[in-house]
Amino acid sequence: MLTVNIHEAKTQLSKLVEQAAQGESFIIAKAGKPMVKVVPLAPAEAGTASRLGFMAGEFSVPEDFDQMGSGEIEHLFAGSKA
Repeated sequence: MLTVNIHEAKTQLSKLVEQAAQGESFIIAKAGKPMVKVVPLAPAEAGTASRLGFMAGEFSVPEDFDQMGSGEIEHLFAGSKA
């Protein structure tokens, strides 16, 4: 596995990342001491992406949803008048 020092990694980052994306992992070292390993991400599995509407039919929204708690909210903002 390729090991590059941090200065070389900074100057050739684009090339190194492209190589890693093609499956050639590498290690970045600082003063000869290995610090991190760069590996390619696994491709996303088909059908695992989240999508809108996946909970359709699982719950219902009350008709007065936009009025729920309005009295309490009004009291919190206006406060009680003495």
